[in-house]
Amino acid sequence: MKRLIKFIERNISGKKVLLLFILTNVVYVFMLMVTIPKTMAFSGGMDLLDMMPFGYDLNYVNTLFNALGDFGRETYMTKQIPVDMVYPLLFGVTYCLLLGYFLKKIDRLKTPYSYLCLLPIVAGVFDYLENFGILVMLNDFPDLTVSSVSLINVFTIIKSISTSLFFISLLVVLISLLLRYLNKKKIR
Repeated sequence: MKRLIKFIERNISGKKVLLLFILTNVVYVFMLMVTIPKTMAFSGGMDLLDMMPFGYDLNYVNTLFNALGDFGRETYMTKQIPVDMVYPLLFGVTYCLLLGYFLKKIDRLKTPYSYLCLLPIVAGVFDYLENFGILVMLNDFPDLTVSSVSLINVFTIIKSISTSLFFISLLVVLISLLLRYLNKKKIR
C-alpha cells in the first residue's frame, strides 16, 4: 500500500489530475457518442454486453450476437472494443489519482481510506477481463458455452460493482471536503 500512496503523492498535482480527467472523459464520451451507437445500430435496440451492469446469460448473448449479424459483430470487435481497451487504463489511473487528490485535501490519504483508491484500478482490471472475454465470445460465436459466458458475466458484474463503489466513495469524500470547507468558513 505504501507504493500506491507514493505513486499517488508523486502524481496528484491539480493540473495532472485535471488533464487526465479531461482525457479520460473525452474517450468515454467518444465511446458513448460514436463507437457504442455505431455498434448498437446493428443490435435492434439490445444493450451491448459492456453496458449491462447487472449482467447477462447465454441466451442474451446469443440473441444479441444474432441481432448484430456478421457486420455488427465485426463492428463490435473492430470499433468498440479497441477504444474500450484504452479506457480502462485511463479510468483506473485517473480516478485512483482523483480520489487520492481529494483524500489528501481532507488529510486522509495516509490512512486506511487510501485503499479506496484501489477501486478504480480493480474496475479497470475487470473491464479488461470483460473486453478480452467479449472478444473471445465474438470469435467463438455461435459456439458459446454457459461456463464461458458465466465467467465473463462475473467480470462484468465485478467491474460494475467496483465502479459503483468507487463513485459512492468519491461522493462521500467530496461531501466530507465540502463540510470541511463550510466549517472552516463558519469559523472565520
